[in-house]
Order: sequence, then structure tokens, then C-alpha cells
Amino acid sequence: MRAMVLMRPGAGTLEAETRAVPRPAPGQLLIRVRACGVCRTDLHVVDGELPHPSIPIVPGHEIVGYVEAAGEGAAFQIGDRVGVPWLGYCCGECAFCTSGRENLCERARFTGYQIDGGYADFVVADARFVFKIPERYGDVEAAPLLCAGLIGYRSYRFAGDARRLGLYGFGAAAHIIAQVAVAEGREVYAFTSAGDEAAQRFARSLGATWAGASTEPPPIVLDAAIIFAPVGRLVPEALARVAPGGVVICAGIHMSDIPAFPYRLLWGERHIRSVANLTRRDGNEFFQIAARVPIRTRTQRYSLDQANDALADLRGGRVEGAAVLVP
Repeated sequence: MRAMVLMRPGAGTLEAETRAVPRPAPGQLLIRVRACGVCRTDLHVVDGELPHPSIPIVPGHEIVGYVEAAGEGAAFQIGDRVGVPWLGYCCGECAFCTSGRENLCERARFTGYQIDGGYADFVVADARFVFKIPERYGDVEAAPLLCAGLIGYRSYRFAGDARRLGLYGFGAAAHIIAQVAVAEGREVYAFTSAGDEAAQRFARSLGATWAGASTEPPPIVLDAAIIFAPVGRLVPEALARVAPGGVVICAGIHMSDIPAFPYRLLWGERHIRSVANLTRRDGNEFFQIAARVPIRTRTQRYSLDQANDALADLRGGRVEGAAVLVP
């Protein structure tokens, strides 16, 4: 099979390899990959911003494919369409796992980081950590739901019942969760890089009440804000835009340093929280919503051997919506 592989930490590019097709162990699935989203987390892995990846590693954790073979005890059938997310394993025994917080398990392993991912023709996954994909979505359209959608949803949950929701960085995750928020009757305020009129038009086309630069004040005070862009300076910017009691949620796995800011921005019982990984509960809840709400994912397709081009375009801000590899 073909695979695009990170051969050394922080290499910045992947190398093409031909490998034997793996065999599933008990409880595992062998999945033929039909689409794999290119996530900003992949970029952090490839560029060395996330430490200690398994090397060599095949990136990719927004995987849609079909079961080719099932190990003993795996609860899926050959031919089932499934999605493989970032969380690939947790111990099931620690205090985090037994209290509904498996995303924080210290022995967790992640797809495309410690477990070979979907930048390949085939992938092996633990059957306990994959999801069935709603039939209404095609393979390519469904791929971004596996991380951009799931992390977006977990961030959205932490916004509580906020009626006026700010989204900083209108890319793969924001364009999905904006549609969920609008469908649930909330007002969405989209913040982009200054001058990115295309992203602002895109946000308005998906129902955003307002779209503008991240340095601009919105026309109304927000109840909550989610920061998807990995830019630390947006934290005090967002704090300045939320009402007392509001929350600023940092959704990324990596962010540049947050600059010092005056206490008055935090005062008034505003608070900041991060989002780490996802739980299977998040996935089950989100895919129930996705089956009900017709989420329109905007994608740019790349062939598997164009994985480096896709990463370069994401790095350079040239992807509108989500990049997806199609083997």
C-alpha cells in the first residue's frame, strides 16, 4: 500500500513509502481509506510543534473508509463505513477514564501521532474508537467531521447556552460548528484575519450574523467566544469582547504564547478554558446532530501524493474550509 510518512521530528515534509497492508489484531479493524482530512494538528505534528511523535509516523486522523477485515471481537462488519478520529486508545482504568474524561487519560494514544493514521491506502484502528458515519454525507464531505467537527463540538459544548457566539479563525472547525449554532438559533459572529474578505463572505453565507477582522469589535457584546486559530494574542482580544460571566474557549492543541493582559479583562467572572482532545461521548452526540442538521462542509481535494501540497496550503492560509486527501 502507499503511505505518506513523517521520517523525523519537525521535518516539515512527508516521504512516500510502499508498505505491506497491515493485518488487524483482535478488536481491530482494517479500513480501506476513502478520504482523510488534513487537520491543523497534522501540521503541528509535521512541523515539530507537538513533541515526541512516534517516528516514523503516518499522519491523519479525519479518516473515512470501509471495513476490509475485522479482528476477533470487533463489533463491525466487512463493508461498514466508519470514521476514525484523533483519540485512538485510552486505558479505561484511570481516574480520568472512569469519570467520563477519557480525553485526559495519561496513557491515551492518538491517531496520526502515536498510531499510524490515514495518509495511506489502508489504516488499522481499534474498533472501540471508531464511529459510523451518517449516510447523508459523502466520504470527502464527512472527513472534516472527524476532528474539525468533533473538536468544534466539544468547544461548543463548553460555550453553554451562549446566545451570541464569537468564532475566531473561520476555517475547518468554525465553518462546521457555525452551522450547528445557527441551526440551534444562536447568533454567530465570525472573526478572520484582517482583509480576508473571502472568509468573511463564506461565514455570512453560512448564516453568521456578522463577520469581520479579529482586531475589530463586533456590533454587540458576546456571551462566549471560541478561538480556533493557534494565535495567543487572540485570548485577550476575545476576553475584551465577552460580557461579564462569559467564557473564552481555546480549541487548539497548540497555541502561540498568550501575551500579558490587564486583570480588568478577566474580572467580572469571565473565564478562559482549553479543550483537550475528545471523548467517544462527544463523537456519539455530534454524529447524532450531524444526522439531523445538514452540515455543508467546504472541501479542497488533493490526491494522496499531494499531501505535502495540502500541508503547505494549510500552512500558508490558502485553504478555504477543509483540505481532504483522496487516495
